[in-house]
Amino acid sequence: MKNLASFALAIAATLPAFGNMPAYRDTSKPVEERVEDALARMTLQEKINIIHAQSKFCAPGVPRLGIPELWTTDGPHGIRPEVLWDEWDQAGWTNDSCVAFPALTCLAATWNPDMAALYGTSIGEEARYRGKDVLLGPGVNIYRTPLNGRNFEYMGEDPLLASRMVVPYVKNLQALGVAACVKHYALNNNEVNRHTTNAVVDDRTLYEIYLPAFKAAVQEGGAWSIMGAYNYYKDQHACHNQYLLNDILKGEWGFDGAVISDWGGTHDTRQAITNGLDLEFGSWTNGLSNGASNAYDNYYMAAPYLDLIRKGEVGTKELDDKVRRVLRLTFRTAMDYSKGSGAICSEEHYDAARRIGAEGIVLLRNEGSVLPIRPASGTRILVVGENAVKMMTVGGGSSSLKVQREISPLDGIRNSAAGVASVDYARGYVGDVSGEYNGVTTGQNLADSRTPAELIAEAVEKARNADYVVFVGGLNKSAGQDCEDSDRASLGLPYGQDAVIEALAAANPRTIVVNVSGNAVAMPWVKKVPAIVQAWFLGSEAGNSIADVLFGRANPSGKLPFTFPVALADNGAHALGAYPGTRREGSDIVDLEYSEGILVGYRWHDTKKIKPLFAFGHGLSYTTFGYGKAGVSASSMGADGTITVSVPVTNTGDIAGAEVVQLYISDPECSVERPTKELKDFKKVYLQPGESRTVEFTVRPSDLAYFDAAAHEWVAEPGRFVASIGSASDDIRTSVKFNLK
Repeated sequence: MKNLASFALAIAATLPAFGNMPAYRDTSKPVEERVEDALARMTLQEKINIIHAQSKFCAPGVPRLGIPELWTTDGPHGIRPEVLWDEWDQAGWTNDSCVAFPALTCLAATWNPDMAALYGTSIGEEARYRGKDVLLGPGVNIYRTPLNGRNFEYMGEDPLLASRMVVPYVKNLQALGVAACVKHYALNNNEVNRHTTNAVVDDRTLYEIYLPAFKAAVQEGGAWSIMGAYNYYKDQHACHNQYLLNDILKGEWGFDGAVISDWGGTHDTRQAITNGLDLEFGSWTNGLSNGASNAYDNYYMAAPYLDLIRKGEVGTKELDDKVRRVLRLTFRTAMDYSKGSGAICSEEHYDAARRIGAEGIVLLRNEGSVLPIRPASGTRILVVGENAVKMMTVGGGSSSLKVQREISPLDGIRNSAAGVASVDYARGYVGDVSGEYNGVTTGQNLADSRTPAELIAEAVEKARNADYVVFVGGLNKSAGQDCEDSDRASLGLPYGQDAVIEALAAANPRTIVVNVSGNAVAMPWVKKVPAIVQAWFLGSEAGNSIADVLFGRANPSGKLPFTFPVALADNGAHALGAYPGTRREGSDIVDLEYSEGILVGYRWHDTKKIKPLFAFGHGLSYTTFGYGKAGVSASSMGADGTITVSVPVTNTGDIAGAEVVQLYISDPECSVERPTKELKDFKKVYLQPGESRTVEFTVRPSDLAYFDAAAHEWVAEPGRFVASIGSASDDIRTSVKFNLK
């Protein structure tokens, strides 16, 4: 009893007197007051400690002051399984499975900010349950080339679409006390040479194309952290880059959060001190390459920084700013005691994943209304393809997940047809039979020793006797496909899939191709199959989402967030030889000039009059939509005013459905080069059969502006503009002219 009393007295001595709680621990006080109070109490060593990692995924906090560790987790499609403290090997937990949500290309393809809000809430609850403070995502780098292995993690080729979709994701995630760490800032548009590429980009292109989504995440979404990219820009690494971080992010945009390095993205102590980095993460001794274990004190912003201060070579002004930002991040997350406990692997989360997946699926082609499948008693359905059975949640890099369950396309189709139709399966091709990433294994044995000819012969024989053939193929998350740290070798489908599709189409006129990928692919057989579905990487509920669309339980309403070119040479970066860059003589640095400038994606195709395979914004429905004549509230707009552009839209089919009404603006009289048209707004409307609705868009002078690099300001020139409204960038239904005074 005496020992217990002594222990209680000792504990009490460490606590503040009643009514005298330190300001930094008082959640009723403003965050800035708490930050300054904590900063004033910290030693120099504690300040250094808090700005670099202490393990693979956490920073130490300030134990003496009771400021907790800050825990990060890879996303952005689900909560990564736990790894060991100082190893990438699995920690061996049995309760770190998660729901895998659809990849962000799918989310962007919904063109529905409400789905982005649902996504942010759902993944935030899973992060909260696992005790994570910072989610390393979402990603908003622009789709510049269809070879970029990491495009599946991003939100497409258009800055406005990405901006509209990232904001509700960030807001709803952070409402749960989990910080978004929006990545990869900036110009990380390819994976080949990602550590040595120096992006050469003019300011107009930077501001008009590659920065808007990040700016929206910061200024509209209120993002609490940003992840620096691996590449160089202006010959400085993006993780410590004066122009990107200090001048633009923290200066022009007023960002008050923390800049976190990508893992191993820090390369120089002095640049890290002065050029805007706040919190360093990495691996091994120098943050990137293999070396001593538990070497976190050797990081660039650890002992080397402290040594420079003690030598008097640098001051502590920059250090205090970094600490303020990390404390602010911690108080908003780890020390937000009002946040709930979250939930993981709930039926609500599976339902959200299924809904987002189905709404993001894009119906590319449907000749003869082959879809939806209407099975009757005795209907025979043949499913072909490795992607019909292969788990897609494992692999692809840091977004690889350990899921509680994953419904395959084959199982989804079988479940949907149960009791009505028979479903058979043929392999068709053998691709990647492995199923492991970072110690997580799928447990699947996909080995098959048959030759390609034998596999095709089996599939064709079965196809001749089927009422429907559903080929499920595309890419996977193996190196050289949709995968971090590597780019694709070509636009074409791998593993001889074209030959399989051609043979199936010849054997059965009701062949449906379901392409699973995060990138555009070549389709030399496009006119030989009646139906093509773009299905993305859909996560845990992939098979159910696909089946919902194939069988008509969900009327497809997804629209492409990027252009499908016919050939790689039709893409601007490749047409100009502006990928993958040129290595400097005697250096590892690769200079990559963004020669196409602002003409990215549909901007290039429209302006150069190159017909795409499938256009940006394209997506069919099981119903049809009619557009009336566009109207404008005034023929002229004052410099300080707005106008309203409107159009009546009618569901002219016989089932309910949703249409994404897209507004594009053209500036035919501009003194500088501008694209033929640019997306400036969109709205998704749900209509019953025969129902009409007038869709209205507010157009502001800022929507008409281009970035004048010489003046470093946005300029809207007076003159004539054209507002075009349609169902896709190549499917304009109505236009109206107006003037800017």
